[in-house]
Amino acid sequence: MSDMTGQRIGFVGLGSMGGPMAVNLARAGFAVVGYDRRAEAAAPLVAEGGRATASAAEAAAGADALVLMVVNAAQAETVLFADGALEALPAGASVILMATCPPGAAAALAARVEAAGRRFVDAPVSGGVAGAKAGTLTIMAAAPADLFAQNRALLLAMGSRLRHVGETAGQGATVKAINQLLCGVHLAAAGEALALAKSVGVDPAVVLDIMSGSAAMSWMLTDRGPRMIRDNPEVTSAVDIFVKDLGIVLAAGQDAGAATPLAATAHRLFVASSEAGHGLEDDSQVVHVFPTLKA
Repeated sequence: MSDMTGQRIGFVGLGSMGGPMAVNLARAGFAVVGYDRRAEAAAPLVAEGGRATASAAEAAAGADALVLMVVNAAQAETVLFADGALEALPAGASVILMATCPPGAAAALAARVEAAGRRFVDAPVSGGVAGAKAGTLTIMAAAPADLFAQNRALLLAMGSRLRHVGETAGQGATVKAINQLLCGVHLAAAGEALALAKSVGVDPAVVLDIMSGSAAMSWMLTDRGPRMIRDNPEVTSAVDIFVKDLGIVLAAGQDAGAATPLAATAHRLFVASSEAGHGLEDDSQVVHVFPTLKA
């Protein structure tokens, strides 16, 4: 059925994005039982009427769906199998993987989940912490049509742009990889442009103003550009996130036999930025890698 409001949802991963997502589920009327390794991370969910548990298996017990908003595929595997969440989840219930994972890893997890008599939705998200808080995430879901319909209300409680991208696990992860390919390449290009302006003595702020109103404009330029020309901007997404995500893009391209030369170049730039000590800084700080490169 498509209206799951009031049903029990297990939620593992109550971090900067997962926490607000779980809160939005509780506000929408779902009975949310959450778990995070940091017990204090559950406080906002509890304040909204949700419940905290001491283990992932407890969160999954009796749930109609188990949402995983963890760091990566390895962590999802640990939660499901080593920590006993899958075994605790009732037969026929849904596992909804919303972390950014390589397509092959998502497909492999799906096969193991389905072999155990549960169902799997590959549903990564885009929109960052702001989108998670506002409930405006873009959700790229791959699952059989009936399973997608069954979980539609749940997903819409977390994201206003819900798209059914295919019926096979790994397709959602591939669409997310494409999203990160474009974001990473656009971000690296913006950094290169503003670094070039500075190197020839042109005020990067003037260049940013001109380009933001021209055909050269991109969302990444207008969003990250102002942070590139500020000292110590607030971290909204770290350099190391793009080291990881562009690595996933390269793996997805290799698995599909598709060339990704621009993603490979952007990945090298983010790796260089991380190795230079900027890994935990805002991803806009990739701009600092360009003056260190040889022409």
